[in-house]
Amino acid sequence: MPISATKRLSASVRNRLFAAGGVATAALALSCAVVPSAQAATAPAAVHTKVASSTAGAPGNLNSWISQALSVMKQHGIPGSYNGIYRNVMRESSGNPAAENNWDSNAAAGIPSKGLLQVIQPTFTAYHVPGTSSNIEDPVANIAAACNYAAHKYGSIDNVDSAY
Repeated sequence: MPISATKRLSASVRNRLFAAGGVATAALALSCAVVPSAQAATAPAAVHTKVASSTAGAPGNLNSWISQALSVMKQHGIPGSYNGIYRNVMRESSGNPAAENNWDSNAAAGIPSKGLLQVIQPTFTAYHVPGTSSNIEDPVANIAAACNYAAHKYGSIDNVDSAY
């Protein structure tokens, strides 16, 4: 498939991936850095890989977690789209629900960012969406809380195009 439009990882994202996950994560991210625009709107097949059921009580895959979160968000009037969530998840955690940032200022203060959308515990607690797990690493709860926060601060997760 010819690549007519591409998305490239910025240097800061590449550096964050390298710092957070080492050479293997950075290499994987760089190998995926050019994405055909037609595929950018949908989740690639690799993201749909099953994750062990120990993932904070929410077995499944990124597609199902986003879909479940969108359902909960709709019930609570929280705006957001699949594409907006997916774009932010891929930037923040590369789709890893167990991602944890142990190097930035939040981590230095003892409150590392965690989960698919890299939420810190105080933000998760403040924007937790009823009906979801109280575990910050639960993929659905993490997405819903982050989207609730983004809705209050930016109008919607769809308006977030960088770290937030």
